[in-house]
Amino acid sequence: MRKALFDGKIAIVTGGGSGIGRATALALARHGARVVVAGRRAAPCEETVEHIRVAGGQGACRPTDIRLPSEVAALMRFTADTFGRVNIAFNNAGYQEPRALVAEQPDDLMDAVFATNVRGLWLCMKYEIAQMLETGGGVIVNNASVSAMRNPNPGLALYSASKSAVISLTKSAAMEYAARSIRINAVAPGRVITDMMLGSGIDDMAKVAAALPVKRMGQPEEVAEAVVWLASDAASFVVGQILGVDGGFLAQ
Repeated sequence: MRKALFDGKIAIVTGGGSGIGRATALALARHGARVVVAGRRAAPCEETVEHIRVAGGQGACRPTDIRLPSEVAALMRFTADTFGRVNIAFNNAGYQEPRALVAEQPDDLMDAVFATNVRGLWLCMKYEIAQMLETGGGVIVNNASVSAMRNPNPGLALYSASKSAVISLTKSAAMEYAARSIRINAVAPGRVITDMMLGSGIDDMAKVAAALPVKRMGQPEEVAEAVVWLASDAASFVVGQILGVDGGFLAQ
C-alpha cells in the first residue's frame, strides 16, 4: 500500500477558516498530515477541522491573532502539546484594505495592513523556525500575491506593498535557514475566487476572468495543490522561490 505524502507530519495553517487556507488545510490532511487550523475567529476554524474529521483526517483548532507574539507562541505550544512538533507551516492569514487611492487612505491604515500581512507573517516564521530548529527542520510556505510583482489592483497599494515585503522576508529567511534543513518558499495567487477577492470591489468578474490567458478565475483548491507540492519532498531542491498560481497573469 502506498504511503500517504505526509504520513506522520504535523502542519499549521493560519487563516485556515476559509478560502485558500481552508482548502490547503483539507489538502494537507487528505495527504496524511495532522493539521492545526489557526485563525482569529474560532467558529470558521472549527468548521474546517470538522471537514477534516468527516473526511477521515485529524485536525485541531487554535484561535490565534497572529499580530500578537504571545498568541503565536501559544499556537506553537498548542501544536507541540497536541501533536508533538511542527513539520509544515502555511502562513496564509492576510488582510486587504478597503479600496481607496493612496491620498484618500486614512493615516492608520498602513498599520492595520502591515500588522497582519508583514508583522504577523514575520512572527509566525520566527516562532515556526525556532521550533523546527529544535526538531530537525521543516518546510514553510508563505502566501504572497501576484500584486507584489505586478499590481492589478488600483486602490490597494498597501496590500501590494505588504505582499512585496512577504516576498522579501521569504527569500531572506530561505537563505538564512536552507543549510539547517528548513525550506522556505511562497505561493503568489492571482485571480482566485475567495471571500477576499469577492469583497475587493471588482465590479465585473467575468471581464477579469476573460483577461486571463486561461479565460477563467482560479479556485482555492488549485492554490492548495501548489502548497502541497512545495511542502512535499518532491520540491526538496526548491528554496526561496515564489510560485505564481495565477492562470498566466504574470506571463502576460
